[in-house]
Amino acid sequence: MSSPLAPSGSGPITEPAPLSLCAREPHVPADRLVAEMVPPPRFDSVRFSTYIPDPNQPSQTEAVRVLEGFAAGLGAAAGGSGKRRLFGFGKAPKKAPAGPRGVYLDGGYGVGKTHLLASLWHATPAEPGLKAFGTFVELTNLVGALGFQQTVRTLSGHRLLCIDEFELDDPGDTVLVSTLLGKLVDAGVALAATSNTLPGKLGEGRFAAADFLREIQGLSAHFRALRIDGEDYRHRGLPEAPPPYSDEEVTGVAHATEGASLDAFSPLLEHLARVHPSRYGALTDGIRAVCLTGVRPVPDQSTALRLVVLADRLYDREVPVLASGLPFDQLFSDEMLNGGYRKKYFRAISRLTALARDAAKLANHR
Repeated sequence: MSSPLAPSGSGPITEPAPLSLCAREPHVPADRLVAEMVPPPRFDSVRFSTYIPDPNQPSQTEAVRVLEGFAAGLGAAAGGSGKRRLFGFGKAPKKAPAGPRGVYLDGGYGVGKTHLLASLWHATPAEPGLKAFGTFVELTNLVGALGFQQTVRTLSGHRLLCIDEFELDDPGDTVLVSTLLGKLVDAGVALAATSNTLPGKLGEGRFAAADFLREIQGLSAHFRALRIDGEDYRHRGLPEAPPPYSDEEVTGVAHATEGASLDAFSPLLEHLARVHPSRYGALTDGIRAVCLTGVRPVPDQSTALRLVVLADRLYDREVPVLASGLPFDQLFSDEMLNGGYRKKYFRAISRLTALARDAAKLANHR
């Protein structure tokens, strides 16, 4: 059944008013940041058994075999209570084992690196409180929230740390995380990572293992690189973004959908500048659909990078996005799409486009 539309001045609305992301200013305690370092909901159910290797790419089958063995070799840590050692108290001292203590998944966009990384987390025989999974940005946010030494103490009690989308476009953050990982390796923590493309490697369409090992400085001996071949995203092209809806359609869906938020795009971008990116996940708590009016190109790179983080959090949580204005493939300027953060912007376009397709079901059901 159709619901009444709600443009300004169009008359009363019978449904409850939608939520607003701009009205939210979440405060996330440090313990929640640590507790949420698990595979996102989109990867809750993935396992090695659900990864379907391309029969024409034997490296994919080999990667599964190696990662299954890596997980089995970790085991649960001996001693300790098994409870989350949030601030490192009560953990038994561990001696770092000899030999490679980490794996790096080297492959192009769309070959399933995150699926495999999450499967490794699920397969490692340790309690969830002794394993951590997050993106590079989430890890740097954790350091910002806890401080470096407290982060070392917190994560040193873990058996495994998985880092998705290891970013090397900021030398300061790279050195920070490289130093952190060195401390964790010394504490016996196993590592697994995927990474993003360096600005100088954009022509390759992916980040190469040799560059990753060089950039993490003294840690290269602790990583075994696993090459995962497959079709590169450059040859597949970006998915075509669905056409945007009208302001009236977006507003009507927001009022007719329980748990939907409704915000104008420009004020939302301004609001994101006032909320730390580590809180973007909390910003979307309880949101079942995001409705945006007046989507337009982002004005600058800082704003664009914040929008990328929000897009990642919405994608992780499978929150559909319905929008008016310009389609999502026109969010970023040509200069941005040809610059050092090119891969981030392509990923955001791809993910927002997928969420826009999901949102079409909401509009069709009205």
